[in-house]
Amino acid sequence: MTDVEKLRALLPHWIEHNVEHANEFRVWIERIQAADQTHVADHLEAAAEKLEQVNRELQTALGHLDGVDHVVVNDPTHHHAHPHP
Repeated sequence: MTDVEKLRALLPHWIEHNVEHANEFRVWIERIQAADQTHVADHLEAAAEKLEQVNRELQTALGHLDGVDHVVVNDPTHHHAHPHP
C-alpha cells in the first residue's frame, strides 16, 4: 500500500473521529450549562467549531487525493477502536 492509499484510508477515519468528539463536546455543553458554567460551555463550543473547521480541511485534502474539489465523509456506522470515557 502506498502512502497515498494509506492517507485515503486514514482521512475518513480522522474526519469521523473529529465528528464524534465534536458531538461529545456538545453533549457536555448542555450538561455544563445546566451546572451554570456558561464560560466553560463557550470554550467547548469553540473547540467543537474548530474541529469542524479541521474537518473541512481534511475533506478538501481527501478530495484532492481523489481528484475532486471537495468530499463529504459522514458514515455513522464507522467506529474506531479506542475507548472514550
